[in-house]
Amino acid sequence: MRKLKTELHLFLPLFSFLHLAILFLFCTGNVHAQTAGNPVFKGWYADPEAIIFNHQYWIYPTYSAPYEKQVFMDAYSSPDLVNWTKHSRIIDTAQVKWANKAMWAPAIIKKDGKYFLFFGANDIQNNTSVGGIGIGVSNKPEGPFKDYLGKPLLDKFYNGAQPIDQFVFKDVDGQYYMIYGGWGHCNIVRLKNDFKGFVPFSDGTIFKEITPKGYVEGSVMFRRNNKYYFMWSEGGWTGPDYRVAYAIGDTPFGPFNRIGVILQQDAKIATGAGHHSVINIPGTDEWYIVYHRRPLNETDGNSRVTCIDKMNFDTNGNILPVVMTVEGVHARNIK
Repeated sequence: MRKLKTELHLFLPLFSFLHLAILFLFCTGNVHAQTAGNPVFKGWYADPEAIIFNHQYWIYPTYSAPYEKQVFMDAYSSPDLVNWTKHSRIIDTAQVKWANKAMWAPAIIKKDGKYFLFFGANDIQNNTSVGGIGIGVSNKPEGPFKDYLGKPLLDKFYNGAQPIDQFVFKDVDGQYYMIYGGWGHCNIVRLKNDFKGFVPFSDGTIFKEITPKGYVEGSVMFRRNNKYYFMWSEGGWTGPDYRVAYAIGDTPFGPFNRIGVILQQDAKIATGAGHHSVINIPGTDEWYIVYHRRPLNETDGNSRVTCIDKMNFDTNGNILPVVMTVEGVHARNIK
């Protein structure tokens, strides 16, 4: 017994040292915080729209499946970018009577205490088809969302732009814009205050084309240091070369001259990286890109997963190439 007590006595200083060392690492930040891992949640999901509501992160993705099965949308919320809660079937074709397939690429914004979920439906190919861009509305970010207009907000081609892949942008003057378009053309329109239509520009036009070189689809816009960053996807969405490029302008209308690609396939990580959105932590210059990509062992066009990585800028304000990771981002609460 005396021998055992002596041995324990010898080990006690070591235990104390280890305890202090671990405490020191945590206090100095040398222990890595928990990471989300990529993908951030299970399942085939694409075209993620990421936004912050009520000190929570939200992602509204496309349910990635054949068009006939793409008849609903889920949402995910998180307090820290790491732990995600699923909100199932926040909207579906039972709520949107004119939609019958291909509900995709949502965009969402909060206005006057309500949440407006813009989406594309039916993948229309001409001006005689039923479909286009619609809006769901709810009192809560998790829905359920009901059809706001009972019909599409936009159901025609203008300037060659297929009415899909809309993004809603609020400028510093309070004006809301919708930026949209597939088939290699992008338009910007001024939304009415009630989102029930469009307001003509000063020259009388409603649909102003802002298509940059290389544009295919998936428009995104944000403002940083008084500059307007316009981002989009290039390549084919089912192929490995899907990617994200960008331009910078002085106004929401450009002109936008293509600067370069900032997100693309990585032979060690994934292919088909594109159709993204961007999160800026309020009050900081901290940015994240939320996007979909295709795992290396998948060849099906619908096998896409949602991921998050850091997005950084150089001293001239240009976006640095995004490094895709498997680990994902560290936990980040919103104060």
